[in-house]
Amino acid sequence: MRITRALSIFSLLLPLFILGGCSHIGKDETHGWSVEQFYERANHQMSRGNYADAVETYTQLEARYPYGRYAQQAQLEVIYAHYKASEPASAVAAADRFIRLHPRHPSVDYAYYLRGLATFDQGSGFLERWVPQDRAKRDPAGMRESFGYFRELVERFPESRYAPDSVARMTILRNNLARHEVLAAQYYLERGIHLAAANRGKYVVEHYPQSTAIPDALAVMVQAYEKMQMHDLAADARRVLELNHPEHELLKR
Repeated sequence: MRITRALSIFSLLLPLFILGGCSHIGKDETHGWSVEQFYERANHQMSRGNYADAVETYTQLEARYPYGRYAQQAQLEVIYAHYKASEPASAVAAADRFIRLHPRHPSVDYAYYLRGLATFDQGSGFLERWVPQDRAKRDPAGMRESFGYFRELVERFPESRYAPDSVARMTILRNNLARHEVLAAQYYLERGIHLAAANRGKYVVEHYPQSTAIPDALAVMVQAYEKMQMHDLAADARRVLELNHPEHELLKR
């Protein structure tokens, strides 16, 4: 009789225990947090390299407090977190969103800059830290994209603190893009596709006139035109090479 009564009491209390446990499990620890608390936690996560957690916390901050300087700063920090996490597509999307929402923000140039940075090293990975690779051999699409982002920053904000570094990176990207074209031209030359080789070299001379790849581009043109017996064009390319780069290996042969 006592056992039956105890079971009856337990059956009545069990739902209360379950409800109490569930309410505890589903409790939001950030309930009632101030915007400063969200921002402080997100910054702490960033400092420890927990970029995914930081993005989540910044997103919570913006959802709870969608207006004001903290929300805007959180949007900027999200761009940086995606960049540090090597997530270029997410970084670009977050930067585009910030630029669209706050085109006159005092730090909008930073969003432009991060967008360029996010794509600058696109294609590099863990292996390259140990086995350096020629960047010119990468897919040029990412390099062109990054170049365009940096150029937009420099054109829109020539006085920006990020403009000098953007210009320096544009120079690197320009040289790599030109070098990529020269590598393709040399590939065609080695396989006897002389017209394609000459055209690639000419493209570099016309579109990347200040790049470090110009001497090799001219050398490819000389060799390709000679193979096609276009002696006047070959002589013109050689003359330019002799005038501007007399130390080139082709001229020493």
